[in-house]
Amino acid sequence: MSRTCAARCYSSETPGTTEKDVPYQNTLKQPDSTAAGPTKPLPRSADVVVVGGGSLGCQTVYHLAKMGLTNVVLLERDRLTAGTTWHTAGLLWQLRPSDVEVELLAHTRNVVSKDLEEETGMHTGWIENGGLFIASNKQRLDEYKRLMSLGKVYGIESRVLSPGETKDLYPLMNVEDLYGTLYVPQDGTMDPAGTCSTLARAASARGVVENCPVTGIQVREDAQGVRRVRAVETDHGTIQTPCVVNCAGVWATKLGDMAGVKVPLVAMHHAYVVTERIEGIQNMPNVRDHDASVYLRLQGDALSVGGYEQNPVFWDKVSDKFAFSLFDLDWDVFSQNIEGAINRVPALEQTGIKSTVCGPESFTADHKPLMGEAPEVRGFFLGCGFNSAGMMLGGGCGRELAHWVIHGRPEKDMYGYDIRRFHNSLTGNSKWIRERSHESYAKNYSMVFPFDEPLASRNMRKDPFHQVMGYDYYGVYDVPRNTGDRYKELLGHEYTFDFPPHHHLFYLSGPDAKQAADWLFTADVNKKPGDVYYLAIGGGVAEHNWNHIRTVLQDQGFRCRLEDLSEDMGMLSIQGPKSRQVLQEVLDTDLSNEAFPFSTHKVVEAAGHQVRAMRLSFVGELGWELHIPRASCLPVYHAVMAAGAKHGIINSGYRAIDSLSIEKGYRHWHADLRPDDTPLEAGLAFTCKMKSTIPFLGRDRLEQQKKEGLRRRIVCFTIDDKVPLFGLEAVFRDGVPVGHIRRSDYGFFIDKTIAYGYIRNPDGGVVKPDFVRSGDFTLERMGVAYQAKAHLKSPFDPDNKRVKGKEEGGGAVESTTPTLGGGAKG
Repeated sequence: MSRTCAARCYSSETPGTTEKDVPYQNTLKQPDSTAAGPTKPLPRSADVVVVGGGSLGCQTVYHLAKMGLTNVVLLERDRLTAGTTWHTAGLLWQLRPSDVEVELLAHTRNVVSKDLEEETGMHTGWIENGGLFIASNKQRLDEYKRLMSLGKVYGIESRVLSPGETKDLYPLMNVEDLYGTLYVPQDGTMDPAGTCSTLARAASARGVVENCPVTGIQVREDAQGVRRVRAVETDHGTIQTPCVVNCAGVWATKLGDMAGVKVPLVAMHHAYVVTERIEGIQNMPNVRDHDASVYLRLQGDALSVGGYEQNPVFWDKVSDKFAFSLFDLDWDVFSQNIEGAINRVPALEQTGIKSTVCGPESFTADHKPLMGEAPEVRGFFLGCGFNSAGMMLGGGCGRELAHWVIHGRPEKDMYGYDIRRFHNSLTGNSKWIRERSHESYAKNYSMVFPFDEPLASRNMRKDPFHQVMGYDYYGVYDVPRNTGDRYKELLGHEYTFDFPPHHHLFYLSGPDAKQAADWLFTADVNKKPGDVYYLAIGGGVAEHNWNHIRTVLQDQGFRCRLEDLSEDMGMLSIQGPKSRQVLQEVLDTDLSNEAFPFSTHKVVEAAGHQVRAMRLSFVGELGWELHIPRASCLPVYHAVMAAGAKHGIINSGYRAIDSLSIEKGYRHWHADLRPDDTPLEAGLAFTCKMKSTIPFLGRDRLEQQKKEGLRRRIVCFTIDDKVPLFGLEAVFRDGVPVGHIRRSDYGFFIDKTIAYGYIRNPDGGVVKPDFVRSGDFTLERMGVAYQAKAHLKSPFDPDNKRVKGKEEGGGAVESTTPTLGGGAKG
C-alpha cells in the first residue's frame, strides 16, 4: 500500500489537528457552526440533561423518550457526532464472549436496522454484509466455536468454515495460514451521521440543542449532607435539573470534574485508512483477524483497514476546540496493522490509500464502558468510556442507561459496566488508569481465556501478603520488558480452553440500624434497635455493595452510619476436616459444636492477638474465618501455619474455592447470582423472610413471582465426559436451546464436571421441577454436544455432614483481605 511515512512520536503531545474526509456520504457538520450559538433556546428546567451528542447521547435521549420521559434536553458543544462518533468505523458484530453483551448488541442492531426506519421513515445507513472471524490457530477457532454455541441460545446464525469454504466466500483472501473461520451472515455496518440524525428525529428534535458547551455543574447538599445535581450551566443560560448524564466521550473527565466526579478513562489516537477501489471486493463481509489485530471493513468498492496496536499514542492534552477534526496518522505506529491486512488480503499491497482517519477515542482500565450513577454525586450518571465500541453498544447501553435514570437501576445485569466496580481509591489514580487502559487497548484482540488476569498496575493497593510487581508496557515506549517474570509465566499456563495445569469489612450502626438491616437484607437479621451490624463482603464487589447500601440508606432516610474498615482488616479462612484441631491450638476458646455452633462468631485471642472468629464455610467443609486487625495479620498467619504443619496444612487460593464451592452448590456473585436474578430463581428462597410480615426491598416482586411461578430457574448439571466447561455453553432440552451455562468447574470429589445455568421453558411457561426432571439435557461446548444430568440441588453432601465436621479429609488455609479478594463472599 502506498503511503507517506512520518517520524514516530513517543510523546503524548498532539502534533496538530487537521480536518480530513471520512468515508461516509455525509456528516452532520456545518461550516462555522460554533459561531452561531445554540440552535434552540434553552429551557429553564428539565427532568434530565444529557451532555454529548454522539452515539450514546443520542441513544440515551431516544430511549428516555421511548420510556415516556419527554422533558429531556441533549446539549452538544458543537454539532451531533462532532467528537468521536463521526469518524467511527461503524462495525457491528453480534457475537461476544458475554451473554449480556450479545443482548446489548442485538438491541442496537434492531434499533438501527429496523426500529428507527419504521418510526421515522428515514434510512439509518445500515448495511448487512456479514462478518467473518479469522482463526490462524486451534485456540482461536475454539474461542469462535464457544461464541457459536452461545449464539444458538439467542438465535444468531453462525457457522464455522474451512479454509476452502472461506476462500469460496471471500476469493481475495489468503487462506494458506488459516485454521478456519466463523461466519456470521447478519453482522453489518452502521453510518454514524445517519444513525444519530435519525435518533434525534425519533426522540423529538426539540430537545436537542447544538452549539452549546456546558461550562459548569451545580451541586447542592441536601439535609442529610448528600451531594446532588442541581443545575447545568452554559454561557447561554442555566437549566435546573436533578439529573445529568455524562455522554461526553473523550471529554467526559472534564465534565466529571465540574461536579467533583472522577471519570477513570484516557484518550488515545485510534486510526484506520480507506483504500482506493479494489476489484472484486464488492459485497464481501467485514473481517476481524484477531491474531493480526486488524479489521477490514467493506466500504463500497474499497476497504477500511484498522486495528489495535501495542503502542498507541496517548492524547493527554484534550482540547475543547477539537470538533470534526483528526490527527496526523503516525505510520510507524499504524504500520503493524497494514502488515496484517496485506497478509490477509494480498491485493492490498498494490492498492493505494484514499484517506487516513486518526481520531481520539476513550479507553478504560478493563476495556468496558463506564455507566451508572456516580458514587460522589447523586443524579450524576455516566455513559462514557466505550473503547471505540460506542456505535455498536450504543443502542443496548442507551436503553439500559435510560432505565437506570428512570428506575434507579438497569434492567439487565450491567455490573461489568457499572462505575462502582472500581474501588474509589483507584478511579482518581492516573498511573493505574493509564497502565491498565494501555494494557486493555493492546489486548483488545487477544483471546478471552477463562482465567485471564491483567499484568498492569498490580501494586496500587497492598495487603499484608502483597508481592510487588512492576508493569513493563509490553516492551513499548522504550520501556524494557521484564525478565524472570514468575507471575506472567504462571498466567501463561492458565491461558487455555482445556483444563488448566492445576485444578471489605463494613459496620452499620445507628438508631435505625435494625430497620435499615431489615429493609436491606432478605434474611431475618433479628437485632436489637441500635445494635451494630458487621458486614463482610468480597473484595471484587465491595465498592458496589458500599454504594448500594449507602444509596438505600439515603433514599429511605434511615438514621445510620456506614463505616468502611476494609483497609484496617485482613482475613484468613481455615477450612477442612482438621481445621478444628489446627485452630484449637491457636484460639483461646472452645471450638466444639456445642460451644461454637455453625454460623456464629466470637471475639477471641489468637496467638496473643484479638481477632473475630466466624464459623462459616464457602467451600462446604468444617472451617472458620479469622478477621484480623491489619497489624496482626502476619503474626496470626504464622501461628496458624505453624500449628497446621503437622496436619499437612497448605495455602490455597480462589481457584480452589471456585471448585469446592460449585461442588457444594454455593452461589457465586457475579456468576450464579447477578442483579437480574431473583433469590427464588437462584434457589435461595430460604434466605428470604417470606414467612414473616417484615417488609424488605424487593419483597413485593418476590411475592408476585412466587404467585405466578418461575419462568426460569437455576439448574445444576453434571456430565460424565471429562471435558472442561467455563460458562456460556448452550443448554439444550430435548434438542431445543433453553439457556446457557453461567459457571462451571471440575468437582474433584464426585469426579465430574459440574455446571450451573438458568433455563427457560421454550413456550414461555413456568419452569416447574418436573420440567427439569423429565427433560433430556445436553450441553454444547464448541459445537459438540455432551449428555448431561440435571439436578435441582447439588449432588454433593446433601446432608451437610462435612460442614458439621463428620467427614474425614485434608485441610487447607486460604489467605486474602476482603478488599482485594475475588468472590469468596458476597
